[in-house]
Order: sequence, then structure tokens, then C-alpha cells
Amino acid sequence: MRKSKYIYDPLTLAYQKVERTWRHRLRDTSLFLLASTLLGIVFFLILESVLDSPKEKALKRELNDVLITYEQLNDRVDELSLVMGDMEQRDDEVYRVVFESEPIMGELRLSSIGGSAERYEAIRGLSNAALLERTARKVDELTKRLSVQSESLDDLAKLATNKEALLNALPAIRPIKMTAGVRFSSGFGYRMHPIFKVQKLHAGVDFTAKKGSPIYATADGTIISNDVYGGRGFGKHLTISHGFGYHTLYAHMDRVVKRRGQKVKRGDLIGYVGNTGRSTAPHLHYEVIRNGRRVNPINYFFNELTPAEYDALVRAAAASNQSFD
Repeated sequence: MRKSKYIYDPLTLAYQKVERTWRHRLRDTSLFLLASTLLGIVFFLILESVLDSPKEKALKRELNDVLITYEQLNDRVDELSLVMGDMEQRDDEVYRVVFESEPIMGELRLSSIGGSAERYEAIRGLSNAALLERTARKVDELTKRLSVQSESLDDLAKLATNKEALLNALPAIRPIKMTAGVRFSSGFGYRMHPIFKVQKLHAGVDFTAKKGSPIYATADGTIISNDVYGGRGFGKHLTISHGFGYHTLYAHMDRVVKRRGQKVKRGDLIGYVGNTGRSTAPHLHYEVIRNGRRVNPINYFFNELTPAEYDALVRAAAASNQSFD
């Protein structure tokens, strides 16, 4: 049985029964429901801020796995960068030395990739931007270095294909056989000129020999005009273009047996020792020109000399004596 509610009335000094209408009951019910709803919302918000939902927990686990993977990728990129550095060093210091090719400039290997700034700007708006940008920069740098190294390997492949031709183009023997009466007489460098009696650069080496001693081509090539490297003081002389930037010059000859445009092989007879031009005795003046610059010919006499013979030749070339031209 439902209990009745009474209220004391001070005027009548008696308790009056409170009569509840449907409006009162509706009001109380509405207030109860509103209070319960508000309390439930507050309780839900508190729980949501403190506890993660299953979906949020799964997303956080996934994000954590992604960050770990990024860190591992970042470390892997560092390892690959070290491997690339080793490849670049061997490319410059081994492979290109073997093929006598200039190393690639470091600035070219490390040059930036165009348009990367915009990509980095977009990354900076993301969470964990520092890690993402650092990794992206490393990947971009490694990509550029890989591209340059790939082109370098293509160049080396071409050089390897031409290696046999290059070896044949190197002036690797002496232009005159060291028989009785033949002597290495003057080396490369500043020497006393026999006519002008002043120190002048002697841009080749001299071999004294009897007039008519045979002279041989020191590498494969083609006889060319003497206008580029010759001179009136050389008398009868001959210039051979060997390719790959190499030329050789043979001066003061008595007689030339090869003519312009003819091809020669290493060891072919090209003429005979003489005393023509500005010369003080029968001898052969021999020069090696690489990329337009005269270099010391004894650095190329390696095909037919023992280490002891080469050492003796170097000592003789270092002597500050008088040249014959």
C-alpha cells in the first residue's frame, strides 16, 4: 500500500494530507531523469578521460608499433649510409685509380634533391614530426647518393670495356732498346741547356745512341700532325696520338718511316736516331703528353723493367745534368 504524505498546518494546528497531482508526479519524474542523465554524462566523461576504449587501445598499440618500425628503419638507413660511404670510397680510391679516372666530386654526391623542402614542410605538421623529417632527409640523401653511384658504376663499366684499349694506349715501354752504346742521358725537369747555358725545363727524357739506331712506338696510336706539340728546335720529329688523352713525341730523328695518318702498334719501328734540329749530339728526345700537359716519361716505363732496373733509371733521371737539346 502506497504511503500518504502529510504536512503540518500552523493555522489549523493540524496535519493536512498532501495531495499529489499528475503534474507533480510528471515534474518529479522529469527532474529525476534529467539529474540521472546529467550524472551519467559526467560519469562517462570522467571515465573516458581516464580509461581508453578498446579501439583507442588498439590504435595506440598500432601507433607504438609504427614508431618502433620507424626507429628501426632510421637505424637501417644509417647502416646503408655507411655501406654507401664504403662503396664511394672504393669507387674513388680503388676503381677510378685503376682506370685512371678522376674521382667524383663530393659536392655532387651530397647535393640536395629539388623540391624536398615542401615535403619536409608537410611533415612538420604531423605528430612525431622530428623523427619523420629526420628519416625522410636521410632517405632523400641516400637516394641521391645511390643515383650518383649508379651513374658512376655505369661509367666504370664503360671504362672496363675499354680497359684493353687503354692499356694498349699507355706509353709503357722505352722508345729505344737499351743495347750497347745506348744510354739514358738526361731526365725530366730543369736542366742546363747545352746551347743557351741557362736552366730550362727539359720536358722529356734523352737517350744517347748512335745515329741510325731504331726508334719504336711506345703504345698503339695514330701518327698526327706535329703542329700541336712539335717545334722547330726538334728537327725531324714525329707525334703519335694514343687516345685517352695520351700523346708521345720523338725528336731529332735522322729519318722518319711512318707518315701522318698511319696507325702503329706498340713496338713498331717509326724512325731512326739522328742529330737534327737544335741538338748537340745524336740522341732521341722523347716526351709523354697527358691531357695536354707534359709529364715525366719514366713514370710509364713499367712493361719491360725489373724493379732494380726501374730504380736505377729513377736515380739517373734525378741527376741534374745537361740535356742534349
